[in-house]
Amino acid sequence: MDILQPMFGMIALTAVVTLLLYGSRMLLIYRVTTSGGNLAQAKHADETRPHLPGAFRNITDNYNHLFEQPTLFYAVVVYIFLAGHTDSTHVMLAWTFVGFRVAHSLVQVTSNWVPLRIVCFVLSGACLLTMVVREGMALA
Repeated sequence: MDILQPMFGMIALTAVVTLLLYGSRMLLIYRVTTSGGNLAQAKHADETRPHLPGAFRNITDNYNHLFEQPTLFYAVVVYIFLAGHTDSTHVMLAWTFVGFRVAHSLVQVTSNWVPLRIVCFVLSGACLLTMVVREGMALA
């Protein structure tokens, strides 16, 4: 019943998406430099993003999303671990959170079908909020 294992699952997911991001960016850098383009034009991400191919924007967006809601997940998991409150329910919720985040990433970097992405986001958030509420109740 190690609550840190799902946390590593999120770390691994983020590493995979990071590799996808690097791969997509290296391909763009190669294309720009071999076509005589100027890389200095890409110094501001907000100006560059609209010019990225859709698939590359999806990877970038997913990479950014992995540093939003999951940051609370990391904090909650560490808190649960340090407080000694790890139990089978927390572990199940943590793994379910990771599963929905993996599904969210797969949807976003492939079809990017927003209705399914929203379902994954809401369900992962429900797992996370349940963990927070359970810890809040343990303090009472």
